[in-house]
Order: sequence, then C-alpha cells, then structure tokens
Amino acid sequence: MDELENRDELSLSALPKAAERRIALHVSRDGERALRAGHPWLFENSIERQSHAGQPGDIAVAFDQKRRFLAIGLYDPTSPLRLRVLQHAVPATIDRDWFLAQLQRTAQRRAPLLDGRTTGYRLVHGENDQLPGLVVDRYDQTLVIKLYTAAWIPHLADLTAALLEVQPAHRLVLRMSRALQKAPEYLYGLSDGLVLAGPALTGSVIFLEHGLRFEADPCHGQKTGFFLDQRENRARVEQLAAGKRVLNVFAYTGGFSLYAARGGARQVTSLDISRPALAAAERNFALNQHLPTVAAAEHQLLAGDAFPLLLQMQATHQRFDLVVIDPPAFAKQQTEVERALSAYAQLTRLGLGVLQPGGTLVMASCSSRVSSPAFVAAVTQAAAQFGRPLQIFAQTAHALDHPIGFAEGAYLKCLYATA
Repeated sequence: MDELENRDELSLSALPKAAERRIALHVSRDGERALRAGHPWLFENSIERQSHAGQPGDIAVAFDQKRRFLAIGLYDPTSPLRLRVLQHAVPATIDRDWFLAQLQRTAQRRAPLLDGRTTGYRLVHGENDQLPGLVVDRYDQTLVIKLYTAAWIPHLADLTAALLEVQPAHRLVLRMSRALQKAPEYLYGLSDGLVLAGPALTGSVIFLEHGLRFEADPCHGQKTGFFLDQRENRARVEQLAAGKRVLNVFAYTGGFSLYAARGGARQVTSLDISRPALAAAERNFALNQHLPTVAAAEHQLLAGDAFPLLLQMQATHQRFDLVVIDPPAFAKQQTEVERALSAYAQLTRLGLGVLQPGGTLVMASCSSRVSSPAFVAAVTQAAAQFGRPLQIFAQTAHALDHPIGFAEGAYLKCLYATA
C-alpha cells in the first residue's frame, strides 16, 4: 500500500463516528403511512417529537403513534429530509456488516451486466438500492462514491471498507453534491474529487460499454464522470442508425453519436453548448477508430445553444434521418414542471424541423418531476400541432443498474417514433 493510500486511510479513520445513543423519532400518521409503504424519506414536518438532538449521520429510529418500530436510518438535522431510511419494518444494527450485506445485494443485481463487454455501470443507485443519498459508479478499476448528504460522513470508513471487499478496485474517488460542498463544517477536510484509495488521478480513465471504449473524468466530470443511465438507449439507437445521417442534440461527450457510428451511420453530428464536452466526444471517437464503421463515419462537431442552432439548421434546409434529443433536467422543482413541458414541446418542433419525412425521432427526459405520461403527451401534442404526428414504436425507462424503488425514483423516460 503506497503513501497516498496510508494517508487516506488515516483521514477516514479520523472522521467522527455516529453517536452510540440512537435518536428516537415519533412520527405523525402521514409519516407512518409513508414509512409503512416503504418510502425512503422522513421529512421534518412528519416528526412530532424526538428524544434528543443529533448530528448528521447519527442513527435514528422512527416509531409510530403506539411506539412500534417503523424504520431505522441516517439522521440529518441540516435538511428538511431528516431521516434517510436504511431499513423498514425490521430493526437492524447499522455497521460495517450491514453495509457489506447491502452492497453484496446491489452487486448481485448487476451480475447480468458483467459479460466482459461492459466495465462501466452503477453499483449503488441511492434510495432505489436502500442506500439513500449515496451513489456508487464503477469505471473499470476506478470506483466513484458520490454523497448527497453529510449523514454519510461518519460511516464513510465502514462503507468504503465494505465496498472494496465487494468490488475490489485500484482506486476509490469521493464526489459530493454541490449542496454538501457548501457545508465544510461537516466534511472534516474531505473534498470533492479526493482520491480515497489507490493512485492519484490527473486525467481520465477508460472503460467499456457494450464493447465501446469511453473516457470518464471521475474527479472533475459531471455527476461521477459520465452519464451511465442511457447505456441501453444508446444501444437501441445503434440498431436504428445504419446508413443514416444522425443528429445528436445535447450530445455531451458523444455517447449516442459513437453508438450510431458503430451502427453504420454514414454521418453523425454532435451538438452541444460545451466545447470541452465536444472535445471529449472527439476523443471517444478516436478511442474506437479500430472499428471499421466508426472509422468510416463522418463525425461533425457543432458547438452552441441547441434552440437557436436547430432553428438555423432548419432555415438552411439541413435534414437528418435520425434525430436524438437528450436534454438536461429541465424541472428540478415542482414549480418548474410547466416550463419543462413547454421546453420539451419546443424541442420536439425543432427536432422535427430538421428531420426528414419518415425519419426517426428519439426524445428523452431525465426530469423526475415530469411524469412519463405528461412527457409523452407534451411531445406528441407538439408534433401534431407541427403537422408531423408521431408514430411511437418504443418507449423505455430505467436500465437494470438504475432500478426504481419508489415513485420519485422514476426519472428517466425515452420514446422512439417515426414522423
């Protein structure tokens, strides 16, 4: 074990531990109903009284009106989301052994992915894997832990030890949400992008997805370095791309573009507002030049805002056989839903404006606040009003490594249509 590994282990062992005394939370009837239904969150306004104050990461137990056990989890006094539930109905001791057993279960769920052609996948999908506020992604021999609450900090040493036992790796990287980074008083010197174990990392790592090589930046990239959730949709686009001119809108680092090229697309355009992301897309194409179809595909990069650029492309009569539109989340709060639906409708019209008659439109949404029916309705109504009604031939949701464990966990939806 090198000097870096020793230093990081010492820093984790020096982190404060959760208090030995558990916090008792007596919940309202609404809170009781939610917990009995298996909901992973207990909000502040559902707590009628509690035994004593606590710090982020203290273990708290929720009881019903008759003082019967409901759930156990991680307490966070800094958030309206006071309890992140680890286990419902049956009491448990939350320790390294508990984390080990839970991580073994999450790894078993992902076993079908381990065919040698995919080395990038999500190992822990937060609340949906009964580990709320925690994400773990694997990029070949690099594991990335992302925390969304300070409640995980006191358990980080036990968690990482269990994780490396279940998923041995060369490197372990820590990422944190923006909100968590703004609370340094609870981080005890930990920082976003810190390598917790293994060799230092100054650039990207390479991983496989369905046999394609991609780069990811675990220390500084968006999320944990890559968007793993669209893997199966990318593979579906590959099956539709042979001989076509393909436009990938909000391309980021070119995932859909590269799959389309391997599928035999003759020309692929990657459009994104981020020039660094497009540079990464170009590098991803370079990593796969050994594949004849990728080498043969003409790949064009187009930097700029998708909305005016699509209008400009329509005005100059640029047309494509397959248009993929995978925008960022437009609705992170309930108050933004109507605006998001309007944006999806506008993008539908813009996409159809550059789509050849009889072409294929692929529209995706990663806004959890927007339901699948509302998304489909916004897209289909906009297409009909544009005079290009859609014939939907497929709709998809979450991949195996992004399971849905509760209603709010269902965020990804994608439709495929001819127009």
